[in-house]
Formats: sequence, structure tokens, C-alpha cells
Amino acid sequence: MAGKKMTFEQQITRLEEIVAALEQGDVQLADSLALFEEGTKLIAACTKQLDQAEQQVVKLMKGPDGAPVEQPFEAAEEM
Repeated sequence: MAGKKMTFEQQITRLEEIVAALEQGDVQLADSLALFEEGTKLIAACTKQLDQAEQQVVKLMKGPDGAPVEQPFEAAEEM
């Protein structure tokens, strides 16, 4: 998927593929390092997306005074 931005779900799927390949233990050292590097980049990208999503959820959940009110997702689902 080079040249095309991967969705969050595609990134997670690729991470699972990388983990499976590394767990098998039959990948050459150079390939293992390349997979590890790709995996760390994917983790960073996924973490960034999750942080942005969390900020958006907090922003959308404002209290009566307009200030953000953090609530557990269980409480938010009951609203």
C-alpha cells in the first residue's frame, strides 16, 4: 500500500501481520529489522490517531459551562 494512506484498521491489520511474521522466527535478520521499523512507525501513527480521536470525544462532551467534562465511555453510552 505504498503511496496510499492506510486507514487505522489497515494499519492494525498490517501490525498483526508483522507480529505474526516476527513470532514465526523464520525471517532473516535484515528483514526482521525492517519489519520492526515498519511496526514502530505504524504504532506511532495509530497512537497519534487514537490521541486525536480522544481529544475530539472530550471536546464534544462539554459540561453546562462549556468546559470539557471527561466521562467514562460507559456513562457516555447511557446519555
